[in-house]
Amino acid sequence: MFVCLCRKVTDHQLRDAVSEGARSWQEVRRMTGCSSQCGKCACMAESIVEEALLAHASRYHRLVSHHGDLAVAATG
Repeated sequence: MFVCLCRKVTDHQLRDAVSEGARSWQEVRRMTGCSSQCGKCACMAESIVEEALLAHASRYHRLVSHHGDLAVAATG
């Protein structure tokens, strides 16, 4: 679905930005241009990005927990 009508940014593009390495709402804004004009989409877009960041962190945690040697590298 379109989240930012001004810049034609979709929820998929926001999630893709997180998958491609964005680690904050500000980084996603820079990558996508979302919420850079009128700003009406900022609240919804930020919520989608937060959800994507949590999902990314959860997947990473499961991967690290599943491979004990990576857990030491990731936490220590």
